[in-house]
Amino acid sequence: MGDLRPLPSDLTPESRALAMALRELFESLDVSVRRYAARRLRDPGTFSRYLGGSRVPPWEVVMDLFTDAAEHRGMAATPDAIELVRRLHRAAVATSVSPRHAVEVLEQQLAEADRVSRRSTARGDALSDALLDRKHRIADLEVRLNQLEADWAAERERADRLAAAGPDVTDLLHERDQLQDEVTRLAALLREAQNQRDEAEQRCTLLERQLDAVEQIPQPAAAVSPAVSQVMPKVLIVDDQADNLLAMTAVLATLDQELVSVSSGREALKALLDHDDFAVIIMDVQMPDMDGYETAAHIKRRPRTHDVPIIFLTAMGTDPEHSARGYAAGAVDYIGKPFDPWVLRAKVAVFTGIYLEQRRLAGEG
Repeated sequence: MGDLRPLPSDLTPESRALAMALRELFESLDVSVRRYAARRLRDPGTFSRYLGGSRVPPWEVVMDLFTDAAEHRGMAATPDAIELVRRLHRAAVATSVSPRHAVEVLEQQLAEADRVSRRSTARGDALSDALLDRKHRIADLEVRLNQLEADWAAERERADRLAAAGPDVTDLLHERDQLQDEVTRLAALLREAQNQRDEAEQRCTLLERQLDAVEQIPQPAAAVSPAVSQVMPKVLIVDDQADNLLAMTAVLATLDQELVSVSSGREALKALLDHDDFAVIIMDVQMPDMDGYETAAHIKRRPRTHDVPIIFLTAMGTDPEHSARGYAAGAVDYIGKPFDPWVLRAKVAVFTGIYLEQRRLAGEG
């Protein structure tokens, strides 16, 4: 389209490749940037930056382009084409150093956690109302049963008539028992909804702390390229999700260390072969091909890397079964996602401090 400007010359190869793929999808729509942005209720300036390569769009923006292009052409994109663009997107995200993009990623995760919290709260309110109604009905039945028992005790002469009414009493008792069973079931559902709400609220709190940590990172000057000290410790971050790598890199960016990010266990082993000066490894557990436990086992079998501390960072939870397996694999710590950014910084700072002290003592010896 005529309103697309040439791509800037200072783009990274990954951002340029993604921008060219997005432009090809967009140009097939035969529509202006402003009109398409209005159609999708997006800011035209932001969408123009996506097509210009200066900003990496969220994956949902890319999928919207695929959907609209398929509707316009009358033919859906192949799985191979979508996977190719997905790889380009992951590469662009992995090479992006913009804290603003990290903020966008975390804000999306925060919005999802907030939606879960609000749905759980609404469900809990509905269950509470249903539970209160059943309790009121049980109380009413108890009053009616007590009245029948009082009548039975006060009027012995009416025993035959009350005996004939016995089936009515039995029906009331049966109805009460059914309601009590329903109360038990509703109480269990209410506890489940409350637990889900509490977990979502906790996730919201941690994501907000991550956002605060990322937004407090000062922006470096564009023309300044800080030199890396020869004694600066390296930290290896391993996660197959590019958004997670970006968030962890942004959280740890203010510490005095060099961050090395890889997206698989095999890439982690290669990085450890190329460098022998890593102070600590932060590794995801759930990864394709080679998971975190298997990768840790390979690391611990190598004499050069046997003593490098490993911190597992995973969304699988910190229950005893998972954490025990992590420690058995040689980890020094096991942290659940979403993580508290200050806790992660503190743990990494401890191990980099130990590493620097060991280097200092080795130099004196």
